Amino acid sequence: MAGSAQEGRRNTWLLWVWRTCVLVLASLSLFSMRGMARDSLPCGDDVELRLSSSESSQGSLVLVEVLSTSPLAEVKADWLGQMLPFWRDSTSENVYHALLGIDLEQRTGVFPLTLAAQLENGERAACSARISVRAGHFLTEKVRVARRFVELSPKDLERAEQEGRRLRELFARVTPGRLWQGKIHLPVDGVPAAGNFGRRRFFNGQPRSPHSGEDFPAAGGVPVHAAQRGRVVLAEDLFFSGNTVVLDHGLGLYTLYGHLQSIAVEVNSMVEAGATLGTVGATGRVTGTHVHWAVRLNQARVNPLDIVTLLSD
Repeated sequence: MAGSAQEGRRNTWLLWVWRTCVLVLASLSLFSMRGMARDSLPCGDDVELRLSSSESSQGSLVLVEVLSTSPLAEVKADWLGQMLPFWRDSTSENVYHALLGIDLEQRTGVFPLTLAAQLENGERAACSARISVRAGHFLTEKVRVARRFVELSPKDLERAEQEGRRLRELFARVTPGRLWQGKIHLPVDGVPAAGNFGRRRFFNGQPRSPHSGEDFPAAGGVPVHAAQRGRVVLAEDLFFSGNTVVLDHGLGLYTLYGHLQSIAVEVNSMVEAGATLGTVGATGRVTGTHVHWAVRLNQARVNPLDIVTLLSD
């Protein structure tokens, strides 16, 4: 009996060591791959929740990662009533990722992110992390544009409102499965971003909605590239953003390319990362030639430069 008890304790100890090693190796792999995962929280003995940061700000992104000692049958996370869609890591079957988008006008405060997971062996794990949202402290921008884009005629107002509803409905759709593969690319080669995401804008002295993307000033006719693989879900002239292309990358992630001179793709076509979508122009409500690049993640308006950093590998 004593030998049997000793053998049982030894097996329990070996199982604990094995589980610890699996989590450590997975964590080291993610740390070397991302170089930024800092905040972690144990969810029972077998699951760990990791956040790229629990200190965030309006218009930012958080990378959520779940590590497990064995395959997961299900993983769910909820933030402010929003269910985060996860995808499995390409190098480790026991690691899952999700992106959490914080809208640029999200109220500030501390909000819980709850995780519930079930392992294939039937064991369950649950925990809750707290994500702090700080003010974005965006600058104010005064812009002069053609009068018709500020004092809209009844016909233009009806058109703009209809297009706004279409875009909101489009961004509300979550395509199951991830269409993108690898890092996110900037839309224009060799052109730095203007750094104007989130700026509070006054057009001809009148306040309007904050700037929801990043502008890339470039000469007219310069090619505009797809940030990643995705499906073209919109390719047409819109009142405010001019010639516009929207790509659906799956799991609630969309990229928008506005003010194009020309459009080179068609709706429902699949495009690969780097594909030419059109050329830089000055269509719609603009002050000069540039491409307006925006990211929507589960309807949240987030800084597109954040996703370039978070998904750098």
